[in-house]
Amino acid sequence: MRKIAILLCLSVSFYCFSQNKEVLYNFTPQPQSLLLNPGADVKYKWFFGVPLLSGISANAGSTGFDAYNLFANDGVDFTTKAKSVLASTSRNDYVTANQQLEIFTAGFRVGGEESKSYVSFGMYQEFDSFIYVPKDLAILSFYGNKDYIGKSFDLGDLSAKAEVLSVFHLGFNKQLNEKLILGIRGKIYSSVFNATSIHNSGYFYTYQGSDLIYNQEIQSNLQLNTSGAAKYLDENYEGDLGSDLKNDIPKKAFLGGNLGLGLDLGLTYYPKKNIQITASIVDIGFISHTKDVVDYTFKGSYVFEGVITDFNDDGTIDNAYEDFKEAIPLDTIYNKYTTWRPLKFYSSFEYSFEEERQEECDCATDEDSLYRSAVGAQLFAMSTPRAPMLALTGYYRRRILKGLQMKATYTIDSYSFSNIGLGLTTKIGVVNFYAMANNLLAYSDVSKANALTFQIGFNIISGGSSK
Repeated sequence: MRKIAILLCLSVSFYCFSQNKEVLYNFTPQPQSLLLNPGADVKYKWFFGVPLLSGISANAGSTGFDAYNLFANDGVDFTTKAKSVLASTSRNDYVTANQQLEIFTAGFRVGGEESKSYVSFGMYQEFDSFIYVPKDLAILSFYGNKDYIGKSFDLGDLSAKAEVLSVFHLGFNKQLNEKLILGIRGKIYSSVFNATSIHNSGYFYTYQGSDLIYNQEIQSNLQLNTSGAAKYLDENYEGDLGSDLKNDIPKKAFLGGNLGLGLDLGLTYYPKKNIQITASIVDIGFISHTKDVVDYTFKGSYVFEGVITDFNDDGTIDNAYEDFKEAIPLDTIYNKYTTWRPLKFYSSFEYSFEEERQEECDCATDEDSLYRSAVGAQLFAMSTPRAPMLALTGYYRRRILKGLQMKATYTIDSYSFSNIGLGLTTKIGVVNFYAMANNLLAYSDVSKANALTFQIGFNIISGGSSK
């Protein structure tokens, strides 16, 4: 139980989030948009983020239920609420998690102000998690198997992962011609803590045998891989958990953890001057877990009749339990393993209008034409242990005043069909501030929201962006 408590402490000390950033994507007045598309069309001369304040983002979400379903102060006890939530969800419902904090970031043109090449770099801390609702295991836990004779409870419903890591990145953006911009970003991952249990299988099955005896059969192939927390999971650990974590996390974040490599690819294409198409693939990467690795397995098979085990000659309950532990032992192993980052795909189509004109001649500018307004659509997809997570977004972008732009979005995804988002970015001199949020209709009572997002940050930017 102590090991489980530590794992939960490491995992749930962060909020639960989803990874789609539909307001930020292709909102190029913000340098942070380069993290979602290294091939974004940016016009800055240079920028740098205010350390620890340039990018703070958090998105909370779950499908099938919300916090109000479980924690409403309505006089209904928690167990009844949990059973109601269980009845309304499926094994494909999930709670996801993503949080990011930029430690530092910067970018600049290489080859002079007229250069078409751009370099950006930085470091950010990230938390990821993905947990499917373990439907069958929850039913078995709440109701037992008495009313489920003949049902096979799927142990593979248990699927979850969580990770704290830091990411060092270096990107290169090049405008090849008037129509095409390409970008690439390399990444080094340093995993601080990882817990992964996604390739589980097995079943628990009760059926009637001879002489009114009920046979119960268990086939178990469960495994939990962990890295970065070996000493905390040791039964002989007697240290100060809070103090040790405070010392370990910075050390592992700065390339002292389990390392991996990643790659982002992106492009922007203009079939016409006011029509834009973008696409990007983010986090093509892996992490090799070789340090502080502890894996737990619960594998084996066992069949028994009533309370009498077939494997037990004495026929006592105590011996039956010992036989069960021998048949399906809880083992600890120390094998290295590899995890893949959640792969994310973005794309968009945008139509711009209300072209701004030079005041002195009321004529269109020759290059880098500015459009006051634009409408568009975006597609987002992310890999998960079962089926891809998908989202479709429509948006309207407008330059309100010089130095002030907004982007309004409407998103349909697995969380909600009424997700309205808004982003504002302002630039006064060289100082840039932005704030973004989605699912605004739910802010009157956030406990009833299936998903919430916010992003804020400060940057110093020289030059501007036409998009």
